[in-house]
Amino acid sequence: MIALLGRQPKIGIAELESIYSDVTPVGKQAAFVNNEINIARLGGTLKVAEQIDEFQSTDWRRISDLLIKNFLNYVATMPENGKIKLGISIYDINANSQQVFRTGLELKKIARKNGHSLRFIPGAGSALNSAQVLHNQLTSNLGIELCLIKDDYKTVVAKTVSVQDVDDYARRDFGRPKRDAFVGMLPPKLAQTMVNLAVGDQKNAKILDPFCGTGVVLQEALLAGFEVAGTDLSQKMIDYTAENLDWLKKSYEIKQMLGKLQVGDATKFEWRDFNFTNVVCETYLGQPLSGLPKPEKLREIIGNCNLITEKFLKNLRPQLKPGSRHCIAVPAWFDGKSFKHLPALDHLESLGYNRLRFQHSSNGELIYHRADQIVARELLVLSVKE
Repeated sequence: MIALLGRQPKIGIAELESIYSDVTPVGKQAAFVNNEINIARLGGTLKVAEQIDEFQSTDWRRISDLLIKNFLNYVATMPENGKIKLGISIYDINANSQQVFRTGLELKKIARKNGHSLRFIPGAGSALNSAQVLHNQLTSNLGIELCLIKDDYKTVVAKTVSVQDVDDYARRDFGRPKRDAFVGMLPPKLAQTMVNLAVGDQKNAKILDPFCGTGVVLQEALLAGFEVAGTDLSQKMIDYTAENLDWLKKSYEIKQMLGKLQVGDATKFEWRDFNFTNVVCETYLGQPLSGLPKPEKLREIIGNCNLITEKFLKNLRPQLKPGSRHCIAVPAWFDGKSFKHLPALDHLESLGYNRLRFQHSSNGELIYHRADQIVARELLVLSVKE
C-alpha cells in the first residue's frame, strides 16, 4: 500500500515507521508500506492508495499520453451504470492545474466514447485535498482518484482506496463541549500522531498525559482503544477534560473505563499508582506570541519553558520503566530563519533518556510548525535509559 502524507511528510513517515516495520519513501510526499494500512488510526497520512501502474517517465506530456492510453484498464471493473467521478492528483511532477484539467477532459471523452458517463473533479492545486476526495466519493464504486507520484526517474500510478475523514476530525476538534484557546489547541491529528509515535505497535498501552489540558491526547488515545489517565495543574482543565471525555465516550460508544484524572504539578507529582505504560503530552509552550519578541524577551521565555520541561523530565524519570517509550511535545521558536530549541535537549541523556532516531526522518524534521506562527511543537520520541 502507499500512504500519501500530509503537510509535514517527515512527521507522517516517522509515524508510519513507529507502527509498521517495512516503510520506504516514494518521492517527497508518499511511502510504500508493506502492510495493510488503517487510515483511521493515522494522523499524518491523508490518503491510502494501491499501485496500479508505473510509467518510465516523469514528463507530464508523456504521463498524459500514457494515462489516455491506459485509462480504460483503470476503470474496467467499475459498474457500467452510473456516472464515474474522476480526480487526478500529482505529487512532485512539473505540471500545473490547467494541464491536469486538460488531461481530465480527454479522459472524459474516452469514457463517453466507450459508453461511460464521467465527471471530472478539478483541483485548485496539484493534488485534491482530503475533503474533495471524501465529499466527491472518489473511493466509492463509481469514484476513482488517480495519484501520480514522482519517484526518481519514474512515475508511480496509484488509485486511492481510503481517505482521512476530515469531518470527523472537525467534530473531535470543534464539536467538543469544552475548548480553551489560552492553553493552546493541540490539533487532534497531531495528538493522534504523538500517541502512535509513543506506542508503536503495542496493543495494550495505557497512556498518561501529565499536562492534559482539555484532554485532546487522552481523547485520541481512547479512540485508538487505549486506557488513559491524566493530570493538570489546573482544576478547571481537569473538569474540562472530564466533560470532554464523557462526551467522547457517549458520542463514539467507547466502552473502556477512564483512569484517574487529578490535579497535579507535573514537576513534582508522583504517578506511581496511575498504572501507565507510555507518556504522551505537550509541555508548557510559553506565552502566546503574535510576533517575534526582542532577543532578551525571547531568551526569558525560552528559559522559563526550559526550567519547567527540565524539572518535569527529572521528576518523571524515576517513575518510568527502563526501555519504555514516550512522546513529548516541547516548544521551539522560529525566528524567521531557523528554530531555537530548549537547552535541555542537549543533555537528555544526563536526564536519563535516549532520543530515538528514525530511518527516514531526522530529529530536526520532527517539528510541527505553521508558516505564520512563531511557536512550534518539537516532538521528542524518548526511550528510558536502562
